[in-house]
Formats: sequence, C-alpha cells, structure tokens
Amino acid sequence: MALILGFLLLLGLGGNTISEEPLSSKRTTSDVLEFKLREVKYETEDSYKLGPIGILFQVVHVFLHVVQPNAFPEDILKNVLRNKFDLSADYKKIIQYELGIIICAVLGLLFIILMPLVGFCFGLCRSCNKCGGEMHQRQKRNGTCLRKYFAVSLLVICMFISVGIIYGFLANHYLRTHIEKTQKLVDSNFRDLRTLLDETPMQIDYVLDQYNTTKEKAFSDLDNVKSLLGGRIRDQLRPKVIPVLDNIKAMVEVIKETREALSNTNNALKDLKKSIAQLDTSLSDVKTDLEQALSDPLCSIPPITTTCNEISMTLNQLDNNTDVGKIPLLDNQLDNVNHVLQTDLSSLVQKGYQAFDDIPEMVQNQTTNIVLDIKSTLNSIGLDIKQKNEQISIQNKLSRFMDPINYVESYIYNKLRKLKEYDSYRWLSSLVICCFLTLVTTFYSLGILCGIFGYDPNASPTRRGCISNTGGIFLMTGVGISFLFCWLLMIIVVLTFVIGGNVEKLVCEPYQNRKLFQVLDTPYLLNENWKYYLSGIIFNKPDINLTFGQIYSDCKENKGIYATLKLENRYNISEYLNVQEYTENINSYFDNLNIKIDNIVLLDDAGRRSLMDFVSSGVDRINYDAYLAETTKAPTKVNLLLFADVLQEKANQLPPGNLRSSLIRNEQMIRRIYHDQVIPLELSMKGIYRSIQELQYKSSGLGASVSDIISSLDSAQKFIVKNISSIIIKASKKYGNTILGYFKLYLQWVKVSITEQIAACKPVATALDSAVDVFLCNYIVEPMNLFWFGIGKATIFLLPAIIFAVKLAKYYRRMDSEDVYDDVETVPMKNMQKGNVDFNSHQTAQTVPTEFLSPPDYPSSSSSASLNIEKETSPLGDDRLGDTV
Repeated sequence: MALILGFLLLLGLGGNTISEEPLSSKRTTSDVLEFKLREVKYETEDSYKLGPIGILFQVVHVFLHVVQPNAFPEDILKNVLRNKFDLSADYKKIIQYELGIIICAVLGLLFIILMPLVGFCFGLCRSCNKCGGEMHQRQKRNGTCLRKYFAVSLLVICMFISVGIIYGFLANHYLRTHIEKTQKLVDSNFRDLRTLLDETPMQIDYVLDQYNTTKEKAFSDLDNVKSLLGGRIRDQLRPKVIPVLDNIKAMVEVIKETREALSNTNNALKDLKKSIAQLDTSLSDVKTDLEQALSDPLCSIPPITTTCNEISMTLNQLDNNTDVGKIPLLDNQLDNVNHVLQTDLSSLVQKGYQAFDDIPEMVQNQTTNIVLDIKSTLNSIGLDIKQKNEQISIQNKLSRFMDPINYVESYIYNKLRKLKEYDSYRWLSSLVICCFLTLVTTFYSLGILCGIFGYDPNASPTRRGCISNTGGIFLMTGVGISFLFCWLLMIIVVLTFVIGGNVEKLVCEPYQNRKLFQVLDTPYLLNENWKYYLSGIIFNKPDINLTFGQIYSDCKENKGIYATLKLENRYNISEYLNVQEYTENINSYFDNLNIKIDNIVLLDDAGRRSLMDFVSSGVDRINYDAYLAETTKAPTKVNLLLFADVLQEKANQLPPGNLRSSLIRNEQMIRRIYHDQVIPLELSMKGIYRSIQELQYKSSGLGASVSDIISSLDSAQKFIVKNISSIIIKASKKYGNTILGYFKLYLQWVKVSITEQIAACKPVATALDSAVDVFLCNYIVEPMNLFWFGIGKATIFLLPAIIFAVKLAKYYRRMDSEDVYDDVETVPMKNMQKGNVDFNSHQTAQTVPTEFLSPPDYPSSSSSASLNIEKETSPLGDDRLGDTV
C-alpha cells in the first residue's frame, strides 16, 4: 500500500500543483541578498543497515545465485503486464528460468516421500530382528577405530546441524523483532508524508514573502540614491579631481609658509644690518680712542715708541668683516607674496571641494520623481505575484491528499494487527521446529557424551555399563525422532524456499538494481497507445519522457516535484514569474535619467591668477648664494679677544701713566664689545643662514610646480566637462542594474526553489523503499530465506546423522549376545546366554578368531568345532560379516 500511496501522491501533485519543500531561512547583508530554504528533517532513515546478520543474508544470496543464476525474466513480466502471457506457450521459458529452484524442490519432494517410507521399512525390519534389530555384536580387530570414527563423524555432523539451527533461531528472532518495528516504520513514513504536505504551502508562502524583503532592500537603495548613485558618480570623478584640489591646497600652504619665511628672513636681515652698524660705531670709537692715546708724548721715548708703533699698526683690524649692509632686503618679494595672498586661495579651494562633494545632493534632488515611479512599479510587481499565488491555490489542492493518506494509514494499521497476530503463530511454529532439531541434536550429543564417558574397553558387549547403554539409547531415540518428523521439516523448507527464493529473485533483487523500473518504463507496455505511461496519465501527452525510474531516482536525490514530474509541461513557471513588462519600465526610468552636473568649478580665474602671480613674485630668483656667503663670514676682521689679549700684554709693558691706563680701558672696551655685540651677531647670522637655506629650499622649483598644478587643473576641468555625461549614464545604468539585480536574484531563487527544492519528494521514495526494500525484503524475505536455509541445512544433515548414529549405537548399547571362544576352539562361538556367564570366565574364554591370532598363541586344530553363523548385511550399509546391529 505504501507503494501505491507513493505513486498516487506523485501523480496527484503533478496533476494539481507546483510544490515546494522545507521551510527556509534567509540571510541578508548590506550589499547582497541571499536566500536559502531550510532543510526539513524527516524521521525515516533513507538507508537501512542490516548489521552483523547481513553476512548470513549474503550467504543465502550466494546460494540462491548458484541455484538460480538466470537474469531477471523481463520478457515474461512484460508479457504478463501486456496480458499476453500464455502458459502453454511460455512454460518452457518459465521452466528454464526456474530450473534450479525446480530441481531443489523436486529433491525436497523426494526427501519428503522417501524418508517416511525408508523409516517405516527400517522400523519393520528391526522389529523382525533384522537391519540391526538383533542385539548381538561381533568382535572385530578394528572395532575401536570404527567406534571413534563413527563418534567423531556424528559429532561433526551435529555441529553442522547446530549451525543450521542457530540460523533458524536468528532468522526467527530477527523476523519477530522487525515485525514489531513495522508499526514505528509506518508511523514515521506517514508523518514524513504529512510533513511534506504541510510544509509545502508554508514554503510557498515563505518564498513569496521574500519578495517583500527584496523590495525593502530595493527601497533602501532607492532612498540612498544620494550615496549609491551620486556617490558612485563622485567616485568616478575622484581620481581626477581630488589630487588636483589637494595639490592646490598644498600649494596654498607653501605660499603661506613662503610668506612667513620671507617675512622672518627680511626682519632678521634688518636687525642684522642694525647690529653691524652698531658694531661699526663701537669699533670706530675704540679705534679713535686708541689713536688719541697713542699720541701721548710717552710714545716718542724709546723703547715705548716700538710698542706704540706695533699697536698703531694693528688698529686697522678693528673693523667690520661683512658686506651685509650692501645686500638688498626682501621687501619686494614679500610685497609680491602678500599681494598673492590677498586673494583667499584657501576659500577658493574649499569651494572646489564643496562643489565636488555636492554631486550626491544634486543627484538626489534631480531623481526624486523617478524614485517614486520605480517604487510604485515595484509595489505593482508584489501585487501581481500575490494574485498569481491565489490563482494556483496550493493549500486547497494539497489538502485533497490528506483523506487518501488517512485511509491508507488506517488500512495498513488494520493489516498490521492481523500480521502481528499471525506472526505470533509463525514465531511459535518456527520456535517448535528449531527446538525439535535442537532436541534431536541434543539426543545425539548426549548419546555421544554418555557413550564416550561410559564406555569401558574391558567390558564385554553384554556387560556394558548403564551410562554407555543410555548413550546408545539416546542415539537410537534421535534416529527414531528424525525418521518421524524430518519429512515434515522438509515440507516447510520446500514451501518457504520456493516462495522466498522467487520473491528475492523476482522482487527484491530487481527492485534494488532498478531492473523492475526498467521493465515498467518500457514504451507501450502498460498502455499500447502510450509511449510513456506516466506522462500519458499526468499530462495526457505520452510522448514526454517521464519514467518510473527517473521519478524514483529524482525523489531519492530529494529533488522537487516540479522537476521530478516535469511539471513545466503543465505549469510553465517562467510564465508565472514573468515580470518583463515591469523590468522594462524600470529600465526605461533609469535610461531616461537626466541628471545635470555642470557647475563644478575646481578653481576660479581669481585663484588661477593668484597662482600665476606667485610664480612671478621673484621668490625663486633671489640671489641666495650672496646672502649665504655674507652670513657665513665672521662679524670682525680679527678675533677681538685675541686683539684684547695682545693689547693687554703691550699695556703691561708700559710704565704706569695715562697711556697705560688708556690702553687698559680700551682693552676692556674691546672685550665688552665682543661679548655684548659680536657673539649675539654671530648667533643672528647663523639663524639668518638657516632661514635663507629654508627659503631657498621652499622656493626651488616653485614655478614648475605651479605650472604642473595649473596644467592638471585644466585637464581635470576638461575631463569633467567632457565625460560627466557618460559617467552619469554608466553610473545610472549600474545603479539600475543593482536594483533590478535584487529582483532577478529573487526570481532566479524562486525558480530554482520551485523546480528543484520545494516539495522535495524524498519521503515518497523513502516510503516506497520502506514498503518494498525494508519491510518486504529485509524484514520478511531475508529472514525467511535464512530460516529455510538453516533448517534445510540441518534437515539434510539428519541423513548422515541417522546412519552414523545407528552404527555407533551398537558400540554403546548393552547386547543380548556376544561372540565367545572355547579354550580349545579357535573359531568363535555364539553365546546365547544372557548374562549367565561370569565376566571373568568370559575374559579368559573369549578370544578373537583364529585367523587373527598368531600361531604360537593358538595352535591350529583341524578338529576345532565351530558354529556356522549366518552372514547378515544391514540395509544401512554395515560392512561387517555376521554382525547384527
């Protein structure tokens, strides 16, 4: 029934709806929409694991393959399905296919017929003291070896029988426990089918609801047209515009820094000129005072005259060493730069930045109406999708399948209750069969054990112990039970073998290797007018290649009903999802965008003129070498400290008086000039030197730099004027494609979800597998085949067990008579006295036949009397002479 239900569900869904599968989850990021259907977890496992017992099932499969190696009879099955099967014409094909099973069944029937007959004859024969019925055992030289051989052989056979019994017990237990699991299997399959029907409408609704998510994302982008479209246009211009504005801004800073450096350097030069003039005055005063001192009359007196002359000759060294006063100041250049800075270049550059940054705002202001039109179109798409969903009405169509599912489930539950009831009888019968074989094996085993442990090699056959005799009785009891019931066991084995073997070869095996589907998919098989039966039923178009095998494989792979049943032949999902009219309208909106950005001025004419004026300011044409050369000189021609030291030394050579005092006073004045004027002047000159160097560095290449900046500015301005229209068009197109891309992505996901994921029919394939592969084959046929295999094996081995048990029993049972020997006779005599002859006398009197004795022990006697004993042969193949069993 699950098989029928599965195909009904497939056909019904195909004839009524487009379906879906598990509920889904969606993940969105700020840039990309991603949709994903959540996978529904079904209860029923899609694969069945046999466990360790699977090895035994494989052994049975090997046996069946040996017995029945023929391929699946496709031709016969096709004739049956076409109602063209004629037993009188096709019986040879059936016999050829079933030859192995027929041969095994015939052998089983022979066993069933012959075993009771042989048992009956064997019983009558033994009741007439024949066939081993006479309780007499003849002594043999190899009797010990035969006894051990028979015991070991019977023990090995019992082990083989035990293996078969174990197979039977395992198969019986496996079948019992798995029949009890059938209820759970059925429940899980029907819950999965209901889950499929319940989740499908929810998934359809979920997929359609994701349009709102997509629309919200599009609305968000439309509301952010300022940053998304305007920002994209601005970003296209940025590589050309921003570097130019940054360079102009940097140049403004250079101009300001240059003006600052010029001002500082010029002020320093003015201060330097004043300091040098003061130094000149101070030195001139000292030199005049020294000249007046040297005019003292004392200088005319030798040797003072020499000292005075020496001092007079050095006075020309007290003078300024630089020509700073002659180098010009930087007033002209400073005035030129100040004139340049009268134009607020920073403000002009900032206006250029502002004009560039205002592009997104301009775009937003010019696209307000178009954005409203696009939003209205997107809302129309949502209404259209909702109307189409209402036209399909998935929920109503799927609800029709609930009643058939409930009916089939109720029907299966009723059958399961009966199955469990009948299975209890089967389980008990199988248990009795296994216990019966166990009983027979137990008798044989006990017989062997009692015989082995109770056997006394020194005891005569008529004096054997009770334990040994009990062992023989156990063996014969096992033989009797085997004859009575083994044919009944073989009947059960033959019946289950014929049924189980054929079901395995004709149903289970072709189902697993898909041969069964290949037969059903044969063109014109189920309907001679239809090439493909399923497509004829579903679409009334039998030429569509829709097969049972393809449907099963697709459902096994958890594909959606739409793709599995090829429902595009009834419902073209592309037509339902066709929003070409709306997308064309949206594209036309973006194509007709008329965004004008023509007022971007990076730097106006006033700023351009200021840059050119800075180039002609003369800062880069200053004679920096002259300034550097003068500022590196010493302020005085002589080191004033050394000059003062020499003057002090000369004054010390003079006698006290006005001359000496005057020289000492001037020496001190020179030192004071050095400390108060020369040292600060040296520091100031070093500072001016560094300022000149810095100014030279800043002004070097200014003309070329400004020229490059103006050239780049012109190039950027031309680029904006020439390319702004194409940039706006490309950016608008890309922006529009982004908006439409959300819906294309959504529609593509909807199409993939409906065709491949929604209403994934895996539960249907699983239900079919559960009905055929799991329930029929693994739960019933496999253990049934293992049962007949084990029981049949044990029953077959009862035959050699009977033979060896009968032969072994006489070595353990207490005999009514035995072979005895007279003291003078060499030929054995038959002692018919039952227990009247003393055991010891038997030990001395009983001998082996003369032909087995050496001449020295027993001399031959031609007059020895002997009793001719009738030579008997057991029907069981006893190889003794005159030996009765």
